[in-house]
Order: sequence, then structure tokens, then C-alpha cells
Amino acid sequence: MTAANTLGEYLRARRELVDPRDVGLRVAGVRRTPGLRREEVATLAGISADYYLRLEQGRDRNPSPQVLESLARVFGLDATATQYLLGLAVARPARPRRRPRQQPVLPGIRQLLAALNLPAFVESRMFDVLAANELATALSPGIRPGENRLRSMFLDPAERDMYPDWERAIAGLVASFRASIGTDNDDPQVAQLVGELSLASDAFRKLWARHDVKALAGGAARMRHPEVGLLELRREKLPIGNSGGQLLVIYHAEPGSESALALARLTARPEPRHHAPRGTAQGS
Repeated sequence: MTAANTLGEYLRARRELVDPRDVGLRVAGVRRTPGLRREEVATLAGISADYYLRLEQGRDRNPSPQVLESLARVFGLDATATQYLLGLAVARPARPRRRPRQQPVLPGIRQLLAALNLPAFVESRMFDVLAANELATALSPGIRPGENRLRSMFLDPAERDMYPDWERAIAGLVASFRASIGTDNDDPQVAQLVGELSLASDAFRKLWARHDVKALAGGAARMRHPEVGLLELRREKLPIGNSGGQLLVIYHAEPGSESALALARLTARPEPRHHAPRGTAQGS
């Protein structure tokens, strides 16, 4: 991942994903360029083709918010992705910033994890699992301190097998990761993780190249557990104040549903399962 021209990379990636028909353009014959042509984007956004070319090539890195909002409309970006685009054009400080250290999980949050009768864990802005209750690890061995949710989802075959909609799940995960790290693309830890996964996983590399951004929010989660079968769950992501971007993640099912009964059977066991620590070969 390069930080030299992140704005241009984002514009090019989004341009190539737009179907010309979706913006009212007639398509005749074979188009060698995927998505929209640069001049088409410029026309739809009300700017000159030369100016848009300079933006993509990184020769102009200070467009006005009005120009970026016009481009966002052309690309069909939602509010989260538009804010991300605006953030890419913000001037960066000349001197390196001191990055805040990872905050420890608060004692009160750890107490809450132990008290909850639902699978729950705490993840960092980089999706590292910082703390988890036994129910979360019973739901998935990959949800335990020291694991990274991106590594688990892309590099652990057992984790992949748990998700019937794996491709949809990983697409949302990568887009949420971009939202979590924001425009902080020069963070060495982020660059290391992205580089590692790009080398190890074709699926990750292709999704990362799309530059999708999705708000950090809860949603549906379908999981196929080897012991209790298919689970139709809700996943809530709740920000923890003064924690450096930590999120409390909780899984739950609709009361009275088959998934709720299956989840109850899973979490009612007196002893949690014990899993041998996985080596770094899968996650590196």
C-alpha cells in the first residue's frame, strides 16, 4: 500500500467500478476502459478533463470540498465514503505524528464481558481481538485475544467454513476496516498488515483495490457452527469511549428463534473448549 497518491488511487478505483449505464450514459460497442472514462467523470462532475487527470495523477492534491462532493455524487458514494474521500484531500502535517499507544481494555469492560450471557469481545481499530469472553471463543476459536479478525477470516480455512456467505462477509469486513483506519494510510502497522494479507490472499488484494468504505455498524451474521448448525445472528458494534477506537462486539439472536435456541445450547456448556494455539504460519 502506498501513501504517495492515495487520493488519486481512490478516484481511479471508484471510477472503474461505476457502470456507465447507472449514470445515464449510452454504451455502444466494446469499451476497453472498465467503468467510466476520465473525461466522462469530469463532464458529469462539472470540471475540466485536464483538472480531473491531474487529480488522479497526484499533480493536484488540494481540490475544494465542492469538487470532491461532485465526484462523490458521480461515483454514487454514501455519506461514509464521501467523508473518507474528503479526508484524503486534507493536508498532512510535514512532521511525523506520534501515534497513540494501544489503550488497555478497561477493567469495567472486562467485567462486562464476563457478565454477559452472550458471545462478546473487544477489538481494536485494526480489528485485533483484545479481550473476549468464553462464549465468543465457543462461537468461533478465532475470537480470542491475540488474533486478528482480518487474518482469521482470510487465512484460516476453519473460519472461512463457518460463513455460508463468506464472500459477502469479507467484503463488508474490508470496507469496515478502511472506515476504521480512516485516511491514516501511513501507519506502519496498517501497512504491514495490508501488505501481509495482500501477499497471502488474492481475495483480500482484490477487495483492498476496490477502496470500498463502509460505516462501522452492526449487521446480520450467518454462521455455520460445527456443533449447533446454522446460526442467524445479529452483530452489534458499540464504540468504547476514551479507548483509542476500541469496539465492543456482541452477537445475539432473535428471542425464541431456532438460532436463539442453538446459541443457548452452545453457551450453556459448563466448560469452554480449549484450542491449541495456532502458529503464525496461518496469520503471516
